[in-house]
Amino acid sequence: MNLLQSSLWTTQSSQSRLTGTWRSAMPDYRNLPSPCLGACPVSGRIAEWIRHVGKQDYRAAWETLVDNNPFPAIAGRICHHPCESACNRQFHDETVSICSLERFVGDSALAEGWRFDAPAAERGQSVAIVGGGPAGLSAAYQLRRRGLRVVLFESRGQLGGLLRYGIPDYRLDKAILDGEVQRILDLGVEVHLNSEILDAAALEKLRRDHDAVYLATGATSSKVLPGLDYAQPWVIDSAEFLAAANSGAPSQTGPRVVVVGGGSAAMDVARTARRLGKEVTVLALEPEHLLPAQRVEVDEALEEGITFVTGAMMKSLDAGAGGLTLSCIRVDFKPGDKRGEFSLAPMAGTEFELAADAVVPSIGQNADTSRWSGLIDSAGPLVATDGSWQTSAAGIFSGGDVASMDRFVTQAVGMGKEAAAGIARFIGAEADGAAGAKGPEVPFSEINTHYYPPVARNIAATAGVAERLEGFGEVQQGLSRAAALAEASRCFSCGTCIYCDNCYFYCPDMAITKLEHGYEVKTDYCKGCGLCVEECPTGSVMMYEDTRG
Repeated sequence: MNLLQSSLWTTQSSQSRLTGTWRSAMPDYRNLPSPCLGACPVSGRIAEWIRHVGKQDYRAAWETLVDNNPFPAIAGRICHHPCESACNRQFHDETVSICSLERFVGDSALAEGWRFDAPAAERGQSVAIVGGGPAGLSAAYQLRRRGLRVVLFESRGQLGGLLRYGIPDYRLDKAILDGEVQRILDLGVEVHLNSEILDAAALEKLRRDHDAVYLATGATSSKVLPGLDYAQPWVIDSAEFLAAANSGAPSQTGPRVVVVGGGSAAMDVARTARRLGKEVTVLALEPEHLLPAQRVEVDEALEEGITFVTGAMMKSLDAGAGGLTLSCIRVDFKPGDKRGEFSLAPMAGTEFELAADAVVPSIGQNADTSRWSGLIDSAGPLVATDGSWQTSAAGIFSGGDVASMDRFVTQAVGMGKEAAAGIARFIGAEADGAAGAKGPEVPFSEINTHYYPPVARNIAATAGVAERLEGFGEVQQGLSRAAALAEASRCFSCGTCIYCDNCYFYCPDMAITKLEHGYEVKTDYCKGCGLCVEECPTGSVMMYEDTRG
């Protein structure tokens, strides 16, 4: 306890005043998970890396980010950012622009040429990865970091999967993709392009040749829209349409295109067709407020002159000399309890027609699990896996769209990371690791908002509509350095100590000791007044009942 002398203390010291015996509760100083961490598909330590941005230590921010996700520049462009929906700051003014900050860090790393550290030691075991999309590349990265030999088989001529063939350049410049993929390859991943693993026998051979296999072949089979003759030239598969456009040889259509579907892929098709000079209509079962695409995608599509016909379905299609006529009807759409489930009822007397020259159905894709029949069990339309992403065949793991209905890029990256840990444990290259911050997520009520005056959110600029429609340049722009620093300062750092010393200075009993990194409560002198908790700006100190016997 404090040894300063005072004329008011007969002992000349307060050291003998064990005021801790008075308390019924005491503070607990520890890092707790933030809501954004809980919502993050890759379990990224968001508060931590944002704090590094605020200190202008961008290298440390990047190193913290890529511990869980090797694609910050990609994720910062296309992630559906559930972290922002969970952000406590939204209850004070506006959510923190986490996704834009991640892009800022990722772009800084590419500009500076930062590379991943080589594995600390090389191990003898090898893992085969089937599929070079986000899940497969994420697993390759995490396995190579552990020193395991990685051999990756990709059926196409380039790596990236959906990132390369399914996402248009206006959302993800392929130079960004190439830069972040190359860093993974530089770790020493052996890659075999144009090498498709066709069936269960080929997969079983891989398992014999390697210590483990990770299957990440994605969802490659487009769902079929009833009432359409897919053999006709005016019906174009959405995946083929996007792949052709991304390769620079877009599909040939007439001037009027109807895109059927309301998800992100449908928005990509519609906005791509618009950039090719087409008159585009989106026909979707869902009403506009329930469209599964991200709201920003819908808003930007509307800005670009795309017509939306929502809450409706096609009944039939007639092809004539003047083009196509789609007979449609309004529907009463009701979402189900689970993702992808719904019910609908056509509404009598609401029939109408749409004119078109081409129809691009974009209603989702299924995984092709039949090719693994006899070796790997299925769970409905997916490969069945356990809690570590291992399939029914020992040593064969799976993830991404072939094993999950969570059809988001960052979900696939997170699955690859989790599967790599499971694979490392399976082959004896790693013991069970310690978990990160534990405990309840810090609620908004624990944040002392007096330390955070309301400040407007820094929003990244977008290219003007006329500029967008001239080509495939990126629509979303990056934050400037000044804007990134200002945005980083808005983060509450929920549950993560920022070493502000408030608990130390405000403690009336001087019962807080400063450590090299953090603080410690002296139980002999803390009488549980709670001032340290009240004055903590981040919620990383909380009161708990003292259960001393």
